Amino acid sequence: MDTLSVELGSRSYPILIGAHLLARGRSEIAARIKARDVLVVSNTTVAALYAPALRAALPGRRVVEVVLPDGETHKTLDNVARILDVLVANRYGRDACVVALGGGVVGDMAGFAAACYQRGVAFVQVPTTLLAQVDSSVGGKTGVNHAAGKNLIGAFHQPAAVIADTSTLDTLPDRELRAGLAEVIKYGLICDLSFFEWLEQHIDALLARDASALAHAIRRSCELKAQIVARDEHEHGERAWLNFGHTFAHAIESATGYTSWLHGEAVGAGMLVAADMSRACGKLAATEVERIERLLARAKLPLDVRAIRAADALALMAMDKKVQAGRIRLVLLTQIGAACVTADYPDEALRATLAAHFG
Repeated sequence: MDTLSVELGSRSYPILIGAHLLARGRSEIAARIKARDVLVVSNTTVAALYAPALRAALPGRRVVEVVLPDGETHKTLDNVARILDVLVANRYGRDACVVALGGGVVGDMAGFAAACYQRGVAFVQVPTTLLAQVDSSVGGKTGVNHAAGKNLIGAFHQPAAVIADTSTLDTLPDRELRAGLAEVIKYGLICDLSFFEWLEQHIDALLARDASALAHAIRRSCELKAQIVARDEHEHGERAWLNFGHTFAHAIESATGYTSWLHGEAVGAGMLVAADMSRACGKLAATEVERIERLLARAKLPLDVRAIRAADALALMAMDKKVQAGRIRLVLLTQIGAACVTADYPDEALRATLAAHFG
């Protein structure tokens, strides 16, 4: 087991990464989930696979489960209300702990409910998808979608611990694995050229689920995110780099009603658009855009977004959380391994980039 730390002073917390933690790491789980009263939030796919092991790791506790429908379309205030209703019905106090067992959707909703209940109770992330293990479980972003846009309602609420059992990836569908690789590739693009080069060399091993390759990718991704979050918890500066490709990705997801694209798939396509926008602004060489596209294609991520109208994408981007004073701020690349956030770009470059990729 590897142990990393997100350094936030008195609110610092560990990230535990290893195989079979749910089955064999029961003392570690019990030590990280300290509450007597525990609410486990999961979904219909994951609960059947892993909730019994999690419950067995918490002997002597009062454990209640909330099992939600699976999928991004269910990331709503109504389902957060279901979680809150169960907390109230069971008379859980401020010393309770909410445990998110699942992917990013479960983690975001469980964390948001924990942030809201009695103005904040502890929660622990137990991510079971690659995307959640490398990205969404770390950093304390929680929330739900709104009809007008992705993640428009939420709060920062840091977990008490992240417990990433890499063995749960054994049951992850190939499509979900590929979607998670998009977020892994993002880290190389925004801040670590050597990691991007490693991914170019090992992408086939990752797709083949090579255990050592996956372990390295997860650890390095978590290291990079933990460092960024520690320096900029509330996204006043460099943490915005983690949104590379996401402004375009959220438009893709919203335009298709969260039904056609997995989040990571949309991020992959969004990163290609963002890289091309970086080129259009004179920040990134065309050869580097081609290099990025090759790796995304080798990761077997969908990159064709022509079914979405460019005008619709632009309208949805205008609702992005990074909009300031009516101006869409974009995360762009100055080279592979270096990102920047800017609202200082030619409007024509954005229109031309959208026209080149969208319908």
